Amino acid sequence: MSSQEQDGGQTDRQKYEFRKVIEELEDYRGSGTQLVSIYVPEDTLISDVVAHVTQEHSEASNIKSKETRTNVQDALKSIKDRLRYYDNEPPENGMVLFSGAIDTGGGRSDMITRVLESPPDPIQSFRYHCDSEFLTEPLEGMLADKGLFGLIVLDRREANVGWLKGKRVEPVKSASSLVPGKQRKGGQSAQRFARLRLEAIDNFYQEVAGMANDLFVPERHDLDGILVGGPSPTKDEFLDGDYLHHELQDMVLGKFDVAYTDESGLHDLVDAAEDVLAEHEILQDKQVMEEFFSELHDGKKATYGFDQTRQNLNMGSVEQLLISEDLRKDVATYDCPNGHTEYELLDRNAETPEITCETCGEEVDLEKREDAIEHLMELAGQRGTETVFVSTDFEKGEQLLTAFGGIAGILRYSTGV
Repeated sequence: MSSQEQDGGQTDRQKYEFRKVIEELEDYRGSGTQLVSIYVPEDTLISDVVAHVTQEHSEASNIKSKETRTNVQDALKSIKDRLRYYDNEPPENGMVLFSGAIDTGGGRSDMITRVLESPPDPIQSFRYHCDSEFLTEPLEGMLADKGLFGLIVLDRREANVGWLKGKRVEPVKSASSLVPGKQRKGGQSAQRFARLRLEAIDNFYQEVAGMANDLFVPERHDLDGILVGGPSPTKDEFLDGDYLHHELQDMVLGKFDVAYTDESGLHDLVDAAEDVLAEHEILQDKQVMEEFFSELHDGKKATYGFDQTRQNLNMGSVEQLLISEDLRKDVATYDCPNGHTEYELLDRNAETPEITCETCGEEVDLEKREDAIEHLMELAGQRGTETVFVSTDFEKGEQLLTAFGGIAGILRYSTGV
């Protein structure tokens, strides 16, 4: 399942722009606890948010520091002014508002206000936060690689089944067993008691599998894997007994020792499977980089570097545009009086250089300077090219950044460019 599908239509461009705003907010600092962050869920009325902001504005008059008091009240007023542009219902998935006086050096500060609408995941609860930094951690979690995993925890007494959606655990179904304890009641033969107990265990495993099948089978084409947890030998018996639907059985990524099998056990299962999930998060990146290196060494459908990749994008020959998640570059576009166009890839904080046209040698004038990733993604969008952001958390992903400039592509056909 592609990242675009998992994110419910959230485009690569939207995700990247969202990431840029978060990185910008992370760099801001206030001289005191004067940077305000407000998280608004979709089901919270704007009028209630305005009332809360009004109350916080009134209570801020008790802040001892005059500078901090003024800055907090100014931030709250700015947020209140922004809220007037909305109807009484927030956008889909909610919204987050940031406002405050940020340090700009030399003892000076600037008031900034940012509003992030419709984040990739729903805002879970209303939060008001005032500190020397903006609260961005909940948003950072939304940018983590997404995934859909089925969760099963069970012992011979109870079981719970649910989802892991991105970083969010959602319990869905639970069951309790009628399996008798090992101590048999008086009057029963040992063999008969053992047989009844095994039947009860088998019936319970079938019930758990039925819950899992009902939940997971309809979503099996979007499912990234299944995790099973519980004590031994319960989880082993369950999996070895082939109780699950055969397609689900093939999707089990691992079984893990988990002490609890109530809803908290689902969270324990995710923690126990941390290494497996981390490996799975970059699996797609690894696969696409393996394909790139294969084409680079043995085929003719690979391109890399800004200039070559851009040319191939313009030709419509790029199937997948590969961009390192850690790429931070700008591109300067120059106009030549003789009708030529020049492009220069620059470090994010570097000054824009003066250059001459490579075609005719004339001096060229800067037309615009923009984010290199946005520049390439716009071309990709116009040509129907998929954009893949590649993590640097594995060797070939790191090589994309260090050896290939963070920009590459897998072609639809060989172009010779």
